[in-house]
Amino acid sequence: MLILLPPSEGKADAGTGRRWTPDRLSLPALNPARERVLEALVALSAGPDEEAARAALGLSEGQRGELRRNARLREAATAPAERLYTGVLYEALDLVSLPATAQRAARRSILISSGLWGVVRLADRIPPYRCPIGARLPDVGALSTYWRGELTPTVDEAAGRGPVLDLRSGAYAATWTPRGELAERTVTVRVLHEREVDGVPVRSVVSHFNKATKGRLVRDLLVAGARPRTAAELVGTLRELKHTVLEQATAAGRVRQVDLVVSDL
Repeated sequence: MLILLPPSEGKADAGTGRRWTPDRLSLPALNPARERVLEALVALSAGPDEEAARAALGLSEGQRGELRRNARLREAATAPAERLYTGVLYEALDLVSLPATAQRAARRSILISSGLWGVVRLADRIPPYRCPIGARLPDVGALSTYWRGELTPTVDEAAGRGPVLDLRSGAYAATWTPRGELAERTVTVRVLHEREVDGVPVRSVVSHFNKATKGRLVRDLLVAGARPRTAAELVGTLRELKHTVLEQATAAGRVRQVDLVVSDL
């Protein structure tokens, strides 16, 4: 099973180990594309037009330090991605506290989307950075469009023959779109909060807590040692783990979409 996760805006303040080198990253076929984005990001962040750089990266005036950090990416200390990302989803996933077998499964099965790196595995050592997928970089353009042209062969291969649990959101989901038979093996999840209003059950899409729910969902699968062989088995496993899952009708050759209904956030 392949699990696709978004990155987090929250990251560790600094790395703790050696400098970044491309030959130490997994999925080396992406290294030329990664190098192009890195070069553009460093040049933009170190350039004379700070206002333009902040605008391109969605930074406020008080976040100038993010530009200085980006400008030094080639010399910065690194940390494993599993320790670098610290947002809501990763706090709920709580990789550090997983049993050893679940941690190994996580490192094999999880890919994290990134505006800078395309995708990385949990054990990949990368420096702290600021490069949202919505950014436009000189000589690269819109990152969502750029990575859409680069990721398909690599992620298709990483998917193998098993199911894909795609928990990405927003523009990150647009960087890789499964087609045909692979799409039929892919499951996406929408989180719905169910509550009573005047005695009537009402369901609504959640945003912030959506991330925490997805983190707990992945944790449950890893702790259970789940190894589904098909999308149908994956959905069945979620139900066995006591998640309320509602399936939407899906046409042949399309991604399988499910709603995960929660009462507590």
